[in-house]
Amino acid sequence: MTGVGEVGIVDLDAEEVKSGLADGSILVVDVREPHEFAAGHIPGAVSFPLSTFDPRLLPEAGGRRLVFSCAAGVRSEKAITLAQAFGCDVHAHYRGGFKDWVARGEEIAYD
Repeated sequence: MTGVGEVGIVDLDAEEVKSGLADGSILVVDVREPHEFAAGHIPGAVSFPLSTFDPRLLPEAGGRRLVFSCAAGVRSEKAITLAQAFGCDVHAHYRGGFKDWVARGEEIAYD
């Protein structure tokens, strides 16, 4: 792992996200707005906009680790804080977010 930012927040980098997606150990929860998600997202990510964020409705991870992602890491940190305040055991986010994913030339989904 690349490190721990704020208390209780684990920063993951692109390689850790890719590896977790490849081996099925993580579920990427994209907290960008629906129009941002529709314009392109990390393959396998699920949309869960921060503007309507309700920790009680977080997607079922099926034993996978939830990893929040946004455009650059700001909204994903906020999502972790909101989820933790509700008592959810969620700590990880993709620090670089979708902007980093695109800059690295990674595959983009449009479903």
